[in-house]
Amino acid sequence: MSAVLRRPGDSVFRILGPIEIEGPSGPVWVTPGRQQVVLALLLMEANQVVSTDQIVDTLWDQLPPETARTQVQICVSRLRKKLADAGVDLPIVTRMPGYQLLLGENTLDMHVFSGKLAEARVLVREGRAADAVTMLRSAVALWRGPCLSGLSNPALRSRAARLDEDLLTATEDYLELELELGRHHQIIGEVTRLVHEHSMRERLRAVLMLALHRAGRQAEALEAYRTGRHLLVEELGLEPGERLRLLESAILSGDAALAQPEPSRSAATPAPAFERPRQLPADTADFIGNETLIRTAEAVLAGGDRTAVGVVVMIGRPGSGKTTVAAHIGHRVADRFPDGQLYCDLRGTREEPAAAADVLGRFLLALGIPGPVIPVGLDERVEMYRTLMAERHTLVVLDDASTESQVLPLLPGSNTCAVLVTSRSRLTGVPGARQVEVEVFDQSQSLDLLGRIIGAERVSRELEAAVALVRTVGGLPLALRIIAARLAARPHWSLASMVHRLASERHRLDELAHGEMTIRASLSLTHNGMDQRSRTLFGLLGLAEGPDLPGWVAGAVLDDDSRYPSDLLEPLVDVQMLDVTTVERSGEFRYRYQDMVRLFALEKLNAEVPPDMRRRAVERVLGGWLALAEQAHRSVYGGDYAVLHGTALRWLPPSTYVEQVTADPLEWFDGEQANLCEAISQAAEAGFDEACWDLAVTAVTLFESHGYLDDWEKTHEKALQATKAAGNVRGTAALLSSLGTLHINRGQTGRAREALTAALATFEELDDPRGLALCRRDLGLLARWAGDDDGALALYAAAMHDLDRAKDIVGRGIVLTHRTEVLCRRGLVDEATAQLHEAIMIFEGVGYRNGMPHALRRIGQVQVRAGRHDDALTTFTRVLGMVRESRDVIGEGHLLRNLGEVSALLGHDGDARAYFEQALAARERIMDHVGAAAIRVDLAPVLARLGESSRASELVSHAARIFGDRGMERERVAAEETLTCLGAGHQRTLL
Repeated sequence: MSAVLRRPGDSVFRILGPIEIEGPSGPVWVTPGRQQVVLALLLMEANQVVSTDQIVDTLWDQLPPETARTQVQICVSRLRKKLADAGVDLPIVTRMPGYQLLLGENTLDMHVFSGKLAEARVLVREGRAADAVTMLRSAVALWRGPCLSGLSNPALRSRAARLDEDLLTATEDYLELELELGRHHQIIGEVTRLVHEHSMRERLRAVLMLALHRAGRQAEALEAYRTGRHLLVEELGLEPGERLRLLESAILSGDAALAQPEPSRSAATPAPAFERPRQLPADTADFIGNETLIRTAEAVLAGGDRTAVGVVVMIGRPGSGKTTVAAHIGHRVADRFPDGQLYCDLRGTREEPAAAADVLGRFLLALGIPGPVIPVGLDERVEMYRTLMAERHTLVVLDDASTESQVLPLLPGSNTCAVLVTSRSRLTGVPGARQVEVEVFDQSQSLDLLGRIIGAERVSRELEAAVALVRTVGGLPLALRIIAARLAARPHWSLASMVHRLASERHRLDELAHGEMTIRASLSLTHNGMDQRSRTLFGLLGLAEGPDLPGWVAGAVLDDDSRYPSDLLEPLVDVQMLDVTTVERSGEFRYRYQDMVRLFALEKLNAEVPPDMRRRAVERVLGGWLALAEQAHRSVYGGDYAVLHGTALRWLPPSTYVEQVTADPLEWFDGEQANLCEAISQAAEAGFDEACWDLAVTAVTLFESHGYLDDWEKTHEKALQATKAAGNVRGTAALLSSLGTLHINRGQTGRAREALTAALATFEELDDPRGLALCRRDLGLLARWAGDDDGALALYAAAMHDLDRAKDIVGRGIVLTHRTEVLCRRGLVDEATAQLHEAIMIFEGVGYRNGMPHALRRIGQVQVRAGRHDDALTTFTRVLGMVRESRDVIGEGHLLRNLGEVSALLGHDGDARAYFEQALAARERIMDHVGAAAIRVDLAPVLARLGESSRASELVSHAARIFGDRGMERERVAAEETLTCLGAGHQRTLL
């Protein structure tokens, strides 16, 4: 839907894309052919007289019939009737020497586009580059494809081409402005796609070269020039223009004039248009695969002529390398999907496959939607996901799918996106999917891989034995890698002896399926050749849940406190029993099992290691996660504040890992999100209820700060089952209290009150001061929302008393921040200010950085109430910078709205409009429709004062509809009252 504005009951006309009419009752279909051509011509010349001769020349390029003028009259008459029957008020009046189509303000997208371009030019002249970018981007967003696409009339195509040129010029304008604002990193993906689509436009290529250069990618910048020069010479026989040639020379010479400008510090600078996730697993350096299959998949995924989302389902037996091939293909086509790549392991072969709703929650977070805005239901998540993906070029990789029902909700609806699925089953129920099968390696590929691992010379010396070995493993890549790694570790073994050993092991396992038998035979040979410590580690490590594991887990399962526990894993890596997945910035490796290897490890473990030893190993791993999560929370809050802990075992990993955590605790939390959730589930299933609830409530530091509300709920529900089953009263209360906070984040006040009240009763019985404080703090917030200020103050006072007993100073600062809103409502501005300054001193004293924006924003609000508007403007501007630095998009929306409000109070309506527009864009970007509606109501009076009464009324009407649709009666009535006031003000102006 375009951004054309209209009043209820008005009609909208669109030509920036296929021709469309939206009437009062919905879309209006106009007969293709002459009626569409005449309508398109009249719309392009709206409010101007179009002569009959001009219409004739447009309809009949050469030799019009003698009845041409009569046919034009009939066509116009039928068009009038068609529109009138649909309730479309579109006067087509007869004016000598032809016809005139009369359009109102903001009803044709072409006019809105031109108006936005004119506003952007004014903003540029005023030095407001950030606002100009926003205006230009909103203008470009009106386009739904080439102008009048679908109409082949030569005369109209010529006119449409001029408008298409305006679109590209506007795009180039905002990209150059983005460069001036220092946003080169954000635009590289977008401009790369545009250069690919418009390879002859030198201005676009210059933007790409400069953006790459400023991002430190000089080689790619020069390659972009060379590619463009080759195209120009080959296609047109021309050298690049002077601008590109000079830019190339400047890059080669390192000209300082190309250095990036200082980023704009304007308070109204918008955040990037949207997130561009890059979630693909790493590609394999020595990849070997079926090139025909890969090209087939690439053609479906990256083909430019498809009309629906491209879907490839890649099937194959265990060990055939489906995941490796999928990752390789994903990287090969990644440049065709500049808006990002989403990836998820659907765990289809596990006991509990990933639920579609949970996967959508993860994808929506990755696409920039904050947790509190993500809907709870599957259908609503699907709708939001497909809406977000509709305008993006994104690749989705779904690994290890089990059923069609798991995949279908995850399919985007746009032909600009593509989906690659791997599965052991033929998912024939996925509509439009191209099924491709990952075959085992042929003899040539197998020998190639074998030679890469053990050496080509060794293979050639025993070529006949190498061929026999390949035949024995059946060409399965996983089995071949394991056997090859074993040979590489034993250079004195002959390939012939390995063939004999493997054949004997296969005979022992001949009751198994062929593929499984081959892999297990390979694993058994390697396992039997390891020393006892490595075999024990191999088995115990299989107990650790999670997609990949840090090296300290090896020390935990063996209870080895050596400084470099990852050294224990190297023997397993050397023989391909364990994969290295990534290398962290600290230089530490991450490890994971192939699914079948892990199953094999657990089988060996159960057969060889006593149950009590296995249980102690699990407890130590859980203790390691708990110790590190505790360290992360302390680093965020400045100590063990605002959280409850239990008595579970802590196993502290080496100092190198602790230092990683404390260096950037929230980044560590985010990187270990999946492992923490798996550890909580494992603790619940293994009966470690104390560790389970403690780890769950400690991980809330991550869940709340990053909006992982699904993980918050899922982990707590599992932990709650564990504590209730174990009769763990305090753990149950801690989880209920935390769930109460979760429900508050989701706006579920009834559920929040129920959970908090139950937890409070238990903490009262236990006389647990910190538990009491956390419950009373949140119950005070609920009382405040309900308008019970007396009740809120009483709860806050009791909470601060409990926090003082618990010596929880950060908790006290948080309650002081909450309390000031009630004090302000009662006119106690000085007391509120004093309490906020106390809170800020607490936060600064312990280093609780996350508390500062909240407290400072409250100070700004107090300053507004006290009439200190200039001070408030300064405070809000400072906090806006803080929330943008932390990428808090919800906080950004709040601060922009605050800045708009205070600017309006100062009489700076131009600034107020800019801030409100930015706030509205921020809310719309995260699809917070209610928040956006509230900002429309705030913006409307400002626009009215600036002489834009029509647009102001439209904004409020839109907001009232949103409130009405969601049953928000109080807000709807307030919006309609605002609309009435706007109407009265407009009438007074006319009088």
